[in-house]
Amino acid sequence: MRRRVVITGLGTINSLNSDLETFWSLLCEGKSGIGYIEKFDTSDFAIKFGGEIKDFEPTRWVDAREARRLDPFALYALAATQLAIEDAGLDFQEEDPYECGVLIGSGIGGLREIEEQHTRLLEKGPSRISPHMIPKLMVNAASGQVSIRYGLRGPCSAVATACASASNALGDAFKIIQRGDADVMIAGGTEAALLPMGLAGFTALRALSRRNDAPERASRPFDKDRDGFVLSEGSAVLILEELEHAKRRGARIYAEFVGYGMSSDGCHITAPEPEGLGAARAMASALRDAGLEPQDIDYINAHGTSTPLGDIAETKAIKRIFGEHAYKIPVSSTKSQMGHLLGASGALELLICCLAIRDGVIPPTINYETPDPECDLDYVPNVARKQQLRYVMSNSFGFGGHNTALVIARYDGPESRCRG
Repeated sequence: MRRRVVITGLGTINSLNSDLETFWSLLCEGKSGIGYIEKFDTSDFAIKFGGEIKDFEPTRWVDAREARRLDPFALYALAATQLAIEDAGLDFQEEDPYECGVLIGSGIGGLREIEEQHTRLLEKGPSRISPHMIPKLMVNAASGQVSIRYGLRGPCSAVATACASASNALGDAFKIIQRGDADVMIAGGTEAALLPMGLAGFTALRALSRRNDAPERASRPFDKDRDGFVLSEGSAVLILEELEHAKRRGARIYAEFVGYGMSSDGCHITAPEPEGLGAARAMASALRDAGLEPQDIDYINAHGTSTPLGDIAETKAIKRIFGEHAYKIPVSSTKSQMGHLLGASGALELLICCLAIRDGVIPPTINYETPDPECDLDYVPNVARKQQLRYVMSNSFGFGGHNTALVIARYDGPESRCRG
């Protein structure tokens, strides 16, 4: 029998608010974390806004010397991890370090370090490149730094599947515990690409919204007038535990992790497969892994980036799997409020799903004003909805054709769900 896995801790650093309960309250009120960029001069940029973290102080989380040796993406992960551990009430001094692991994804990694060291190379020559460059920019730096900080010696890895990175990290961590290779996993995602190079790169791809006149209204998933996503930064980390381990220490359980599916479009490096075939396969795999039927799902937190092609493809994928039931399932995109955290987005969205199950509240898709005939589902427009939830799905799709779907369940006790 596969071991059961539960979620016991949540932590996030993001542009809306990094206090968990304040963040959740603002999200349910339909507030936006999008605004004009302040960390660098955007005079020469076509796009001047994003989901910027404005109150992050590195020395709250690490000493000044260590902060200089870490790229922001790793700093965000360390901070979100600390918040998640505190929320879970975990003390790793009391745990077997070989039974505890880390799996944190990032789509891009240490982009600020790449920018800074490239400038130094051009201006001062190769002999002036920092010896800390490689350890700072590598995608696995976040997982490595977390495992070092807490002395964890169990499974430790990193995932880089673009915007599916965090969801793949969470799904892989779920499977690690389920098969018995660890009792506790710190898992999630982190990203810090809201920088000149990141903004310029995504602008060149024509992937971003250009609503400079109203940043907070720029991300509008499934709305007919959507024109691209909003680039954001931050991190979200969840604590996953084997059920009996969590029960022995009296942990508060947010939800049970029950399903993980993944697939590839095999179609295009940036555009989604237009009929949503790959996304549909990932959702079907997650349902099968959870031992559920399509009609069991009560809510879908959509990938919903606010791109013209992506939102249509996801809508088609949902209808392909859920049939007529698709029109009865609330589907919302919290990227309407948070923008797109790239490789961290899936973790933030699963964190949101945990809180939605806990409180019986579905967060809205804000900025939904003009229906798109090709996006014709219930997108929970503009106002949060009270609804008791049993099973919730979260979708994440990334450049490269990576598709991931996760399913979590309300936990009411030992026999609260099918064991699969």
